[in-house]
Amino acid sequence: MQDAETVLNVLRERGRRGLPLERLYRQLFNPALYLVAYGRIYANRGAMTPGVDGETADGMHMGVIDRIIDAVRHERYRFRPARRTYIPKRNGKRRPLGLPSWSDKLVGEVIRLLLEAYHEPRFSGSSHGFRSRRGCHTALSTVQKTWRGTAWFIEGDIADCFGSLDHGVMIGILGETIHDNRFLTLLRQMLRAGYLEDWRYNATLSGTPQGGVVSPILSNIYLDKLDTFVDTVLIPEYTRGTSRARNRAYVDIEVMIRRARRHGDRDTVRRLRQRQRHLPSTDPHDPEYRRLRYVRYADDHLLGFAGPKCEAEQIKQRLGTFLRDDLKLELSQDKTLITHARTGAARFLGYEITVQHNDHKITNGRRSANAAIGLRVPRAVIKTKCSLYMKRGKPALRPQLVNADDLAIINTYGAEYRGFAQYYLLAGDVYRLTKAHWVMQSSLLRTLARKYRSTVIKMAAKYGAVVDTPHGPRKCFEARTERSGGHRPLIARFGGIPLKQQKHATIADHVIPPVIIRHKELIKRLVAGRCEICKQNTEIRVHQIRKLADLDTPGTSRPAWMEIMANRRRKTLMTCQACHDAIHTRHTTTTA
Repeated sequence: MQDAETVLNVLRERGRRGLPLERLYRQLFNPALYLVAYGRIYANRGAMTPGVDGETADGMHMGVIDRIIDAVRHERYRFRPARRTYIPKRNGKRRPLGLPSWSDKLVGEVIRLLLEAYHEPRFSGSSHGFRSRRGCHTALSTVQKTWRGTAWFIEGDIADCFGSLDHGVMIGILGETIHDNRFLTLLRQMLRAGYLEDWRYNATLSGTPQGGVVSPILSNIYLDKLDTFVDTVLIPEYTRGTSRARNRAYVDIEVMIRRARRHGDRDTVRRLRQRQRHLPSTDPHDPEYRRLRYVRYADDHLLGFAGPKCEAEQIKQRLGTFLRDDLKLELSQDKTLITHARTGAARFLGYEITVQHNDHKITNGRRSANAAIGLRVPRAVIKTKCSLYMKRGKPALRPQLVNADDLAIINTYGAEYRGFAQYYLLAGDVYRLTKAHWVMQSSLLRTLARKYRSTVIKMAAKYGAVVDTPHGPRKCFEARTERSGGHRPLIARFGGIPLKQQKHATIADHVIPPVIIRHKELIKRLVAGRCEICKQNTEIRVHQIRKLADLDTPGTSRPAWMEIMANRRRKTLMTCQACHDAIHTRHTTTTA
């Protein structure tokens, strides 16, 4: 049996060299891969959410892996239908979400590890969604740094992308590189497992499993065909010329300036330079110059084109034709737009993207702002964010947090503001988030004031603090909880983030390193086979809870297993069969 790191590195090397995969199904017999998969998904929020069979991560043991491998080895493993639920969307609608059983999540994560190791080196550099060390910031940074001089933005959005992926096309794409019918048959059965809604079975005739861990990698493999089409067909066809031709009017004024300088006429030189700054130095309509650039995040893609609008219309039409004929997908007509880059703004990943133009901003003797890409925070985003903390047009308290402790209240507001502010730090007008900061801060102080029956001013004085940042000290609000035993205090903080543009994303693109798997402490405890309650060496059942806060039982004496988990600050506990049964039946043998 090979260790998981060796298996994944071999797959990655074959993917880098473009070699096909054979006997991939045999890798599903490797227990080491299931242990790695377990270590990656056990802490997910959905690990304790039951599927149709009620199975969760609680009670996990090596026998589960052995049972799965035995079923897979004899080709008896079948994915169960997912339990369908719905989650709200920002527009008021609801998004369907599938809740697979625990065993299906485990097998799905192993499949994801195998597919990702092989396909990650093969993906286009234009793809940024659901990929290691890539994300929204890397996609936006690419646009900001390399799309200078764009004339038209083509905003692409695929209608119901993940629910419309054709299963036949998907298996066909996978079959181009995976020459193993048993593996493809298992994937086909997973795609068609269906779902239960109100305990009625519904078939899944298209799309990837909603909520399944393998859905992101499958969608990337599917849409990689779109990336390949744009990179190898459209971009070479609509890219020509090394640079734009010089603007004749601009050159004529240069000649006049040189002539005036020879005669010592400084007033004429000054007037000519002012006229020259209102003219482009190169010909914006040069017929021998074209540039097409492309970036994709999940199903959202954006193209930047330097050329006439009629050719931009052709590019949009060809994209729609390829998606319809080759991938059986449709572009959303309402969201697929052609936007003039200088006078309009494209919407991509929550930002407004435009091309700047300012003849009066001179840097090192040049108009540095012209033709540069500008990222902006949409006003609608700020308005929507503020509305979550307002009532009748004013900042309001949050009643659901009034009874929480100070640390929880400030930590909730701080996490929400921190995620919002840090996401938009790439924008040139990030200072506009000051309004959202004030609204959230006012809501926080009103919540604390209601909790202590006090005033906003007193709460601001009580929790006010100063934090050092790379841009100098900043005011914030802070709550501390001291801990004994030499432990550092728990600190919750709201604010303290300088609203200054950061042009460099926090995640940088680089060559993918070899796969390195660090064995989690959880796996070592599971394999050790020692009950952490009765100290017996036996087969282990992992007792797991949703969150550590569930261990707090005010006014009652906690059982021994709760004390162990609380002292170790662990959501998992290694138990024998008897102790695990006693925990769930609240047997007296486990009490302190």
